[in-house]
Amino acid sequence: MADVVLFHHIQGLTPGVVALADRWRAAGHTVHTPDLYGGRTFASIQDGAAFSQGEGAPDLDTLADEAVAGLPAGLVYAGISSGVMQAQRLAQTRPGAAGAVLCESCLPISGEWAIGPWPDGVPVQVHGMDADEFFAGEGDIDAARELVASTADGELFVYAGDQHLFEDSSLPSYDAAATDLLSERVLGLLARV
Repeated sequence: MADVVLFHHIQGLTPGVVALADRWRAAGHTVHTPDLYGGRTFASIQDGAAFSQGEGAPDLDTLADEAVAGLPAGLVYAGISSGVMQAQRLAQTRPGAAGAVLCESCLPISGEWAIGPWPDGVPVQVHGMDADEFFAGEGDIDAARELVASTADGELFVYAGDQHLFEDSSLPSYDAAATDLLSERVLGLLARV
């Protein structure tokens, strides 16, 4: 069974993020859900952004590093939206990554915002909706295509719809059918790492 760390999205560690982790746990995997906001959750993306990017914002890189410091090296790093920044950074820079699941966001592997090339032998899945203003509209889908094309074990899954944070059952953006399919695909990856 896989050992996974799932980084929450910009609204915090919501009940819907915990529910997604619980789905993966029910399949026998260990899923860690660090709370980088110290218990705070936010009602909107804008409120979460004001907290996480505003004056006095937490140092999310340091908090994420601390969250995984005591965990084994062979983790699958997963993130939802802004949580992808931590998941992808750690998958690309912390030795021993077993895989990565990037939901609704993807950093480029070349150019100005790049962390660097994708590590050899680390499988990756990227999931997002085709009309999501953030994933499709801000270039993440293009970064995902570049990433997947650069590795022998990369998959990009695009779902019909315009919702962001569609896998969070505690938010109005939740899409049950897309989340079921996402979880089926993620569990397939976790079963083989």
